[in-house]
Amino acid sequence: MSKRLKIAVAISMVTSTALFATNGDSLIGVGAKTRAMGGAGIALSQGAESTLVNPANITKVKATEISFGGTVFAPTIKTQMGMGNESKSDADLSIIPAVAIATKYNENIYLGVGMYGTAGMGTDFRGNASLFNMETTLQLMQFAVPLAYRSGGLSVGIAPILQYGSLDIHYQLPAMMGGANVGNGQTQDFGVGFSVGANYDFSNGMSVGAVYKSKIKMKYKGVLSTSTAPFVAMGAFPSAMADTLEQPAEIGVGVAYKNGAHTILADYKRVLWSKANGYKGFGWKDQDVFALGYEYNTGIWALRAGYNYAKSPLTIQNGTMPSGAVLNMFNILGFPATAKQHFTFGGGYKFNDKFSMDLAVVYATSSKTSADISALFGPGAKINNKHSELGVTVQFNYKF
Repeated sequence: MSKRLKIAVAISMVTSTALFATNGDSLIGVGAKTRAMGGAGIALSQGAESTLVNPANITKVKATEISFGGTVFAPTIKTQMGMGNESKSDADLSIIPAVAIATKYNENIYLGVGMYGTAGMGTDFRGNASLFNMETTLQLMQFAVPLAYRSGGLSVGIAPILQYGSLDIHYQLPAMMGGANVGNGQTQDFGVGFSVGANYDFSNGMSVGAVYKSKIKMKYKGVLSTSTAPFVAMGAFPSAMADTLEQPAEIGVGVAYKNGAHTILADYKRVLWSKANGYKGFGWKDQDVFALGYEYNTGIWALRAGYNYAKSPLTIQNGTMPSGAVLNMFNILGFPATAKQHFTFGGGYKFNDKFSMDLAVVYATSSKTSADISALFGPGAKINNKHSELGVTVQFNYKF
């Protein structure tokens, strides 16, 4: 077994089943503190946890800090297509790991390492012929090595990113379309990118931050081209899609204000789905993400709450046209990135000066999506989707 294959197998084992997304195909946050406050954190340091939020924010660690934990993610996705009955996806539980280390090298320079499950999507409707026996899986994990510099109130940072991805799309055409099984199996790839960030602390409780994350090119050989080819053959789609699926670039800004035990956060992020190859072909549009967070921290224990809102990046196509009906089917049946509102809460407890624990609960309220697929299944045919999510994150932190 090659070294590359061993790494891929190991990552697949720790990421368990398909990851499910919240903002598009991305989690609203990667650490317990950030997730408990609606995903906000661009302007506020959360120590080692900030590795993939804003690399500049690791400059607040006093020595060395390690954070490790994970998220139990339980989505509920129900879909109905054409004249078939509504069915619940069996891909309803995932384990998402997170590990990060940050250390102070000297008074100005800080270093870190982070490994996170950051994004993904998928459904499992095997056993339901009316839903094409569709099974999809997208898993993404990122490894980041931030380097940050601090001078006075200004911190800047950069983090090279190595991304591992795994994608599979498998389905069975109905008898009236030939009944063929379609799929090329699970395919993996590695891609590289970076994030850069800045933070300015005004020393009066106010801080502001900004971050840019580059897009990351991923190629899943034979997956997208194989899955779209049958619809090309039947004249319902112009040409088979390329196998590139880029993770999009992101740009965000944030503000934080701390007054005694109280901290308020607000973030805005723009996710450029329409500029990312693959997602562009599926008709995804750019997404505006708004996050608000609040923390009450006594120094021993903390309570946190937050809210996150972003419209779905899916574009509902004209389903009276064959290509539009095909895109509606793939987007809503296989990759239903339809969650909009998230309510979050959590807390933390400091056992001593070195060891602490944090908890976050994220609930995405039920969203409903409907699209026309009449060009494939006849006049009036629609695909309907209901989507809600529950996630629980536990994180342990150790300083030394």
